[in-house]
Amino acid sequence: MVTHSYYESDNRVQRYARALAQRGDQVMVLALRRTPDLPLAERLDGVTVHRIQDRFDKKIASKSKHLWDLGRFMEKIARTLRASSGPPGLRSPQNWDLIHVHNVPDFLVHATAAARRRGSKVILDIHDLMPEFYADKFGASKGSWPVELLSWLERSAAAQADHVIVANDLWVDRYAQRCKARERCSVMINHVDQRQFPRRPFRAADPRQPLMIFPGGFEKHQGLDVAIEAFALLQTHFPGAQFHLYGDGSMKADLQALARRLKVERSVKWFQPLPLHAMAQVMSTADVGVVPKRADGFGNEAFSTKILEFMAVGVPVVASKTRVDEHYFSQGGLRFFAPGDSSSLAQALMEVLRDPLLQGRLVQQGFECADRLGWSAHEHRYLDLVDRLTGLSAPKRAKTLLAPPRTSFQDLEIPS
Repeated sequence: MVTHSYYESDNRVQRYARALAQRGDQVMVLALRRTPDLPLAERLDGVTVHRIQDRFDKKIASKSKHLWDLGRFMEKIARTLRASSGPPGLRSPQNWDLIHVHNVPDFLVHATAAARRRGSKVILDIHDLMPEFYADKFGASKGSWPVELLSWLERSAAAQADHVIVANDLWVDRYAQRCKARERCSVMINHVDQRQFPRRPFRAADPRQPLMIFPGGFEKHQGLDVAIEAFALLQTHFPGAQFHLYGDGSMKADLQALARRLKVERSVKWFQPLPLHAMAQVMSTADVGVVPKRADGFGNEAFSTKILEFMAVGVPVVASKTRVDEHYFSQGGLRFFAPGDSSSLAQALMEVLRDPLLQGRLVQQGFECADRLGWSAHEHRYLDLVDRLTGLSAPKRAKTLLAPPRTSFQDLEIPS
């Protein structure tokens, strides 16, 4: 697994890696390190994680610095894959059977060139469409040269992969058409892993001190300014309410300034991102999960993992009525509000907090959505894809795994 993210909080990468490790495959993840206290290498749930580059602050100092860091990361990935002796005991000691590359960015897949020449199969996993993501984040127009360059890189990256996984049904046709890769594309949304997010018994919200939680990136498309404005309106009716935000991102300072300007800074509290298991515990304490994405750009089509995670632990969700969420939750499970409208969000929150029957109905419908879209119902699709690409059926895989190991994951030399 190759990911320019923090493995301990990236639930999409974790789901794939744990699924493979739990059936006996040998899995190594090459990722970023969030804080200096984290080890450079450790084993988590049977997965060996190498944090090959530090990124202690998600704020981008400049576009050139960000590109420089991405280039360094890609070079380290390429050198590591060239030097790697492969998983111990497998039939081809000089190579990996499969390399699963996660965007952002797409072009990390080019770091697999040497391994592909030795026979490795490659999956490219499109978490986000890069041209749309960039245009929304930096306000670039569709025909601008950076967006055109990213579109070219998108096509180039797709050509290097044996299979491409796209993160939702709204994107797959557009991506497949742009990259001429329809026969090599499939969809896997951010399925919730209910083993990581177990159900809690239903409890009605305490109207004296209701707790709202948002976990995720503090970026413009997340609509957190709308949520803070709505919370200020809500506090006139629920003076004991608290709004807790877990994450980081480029908008944090602006959002904190907004909370001070609206005089809710004592009730809006900021927390660092947590590992997935700890975040599941925190989310289960919420009275309402808030997902306030904008619908005027990238956020309109980017599927939010946190919705299903709140549903899985039994927390009612208030979310903006984006195109992607209408697609997946048209049969219920959410209390929608008008995107970008703080008064609409405040009204939705008040309705939920004042009505225990509505809370119970949303929780029950949420459980049904989590069952339908949960990882346990879709994990087999990923494992079948891996076996089809590698040509390793269950009996063949068992035979190779029984071979004596030749080296240790810890013996791999990771470039500094």
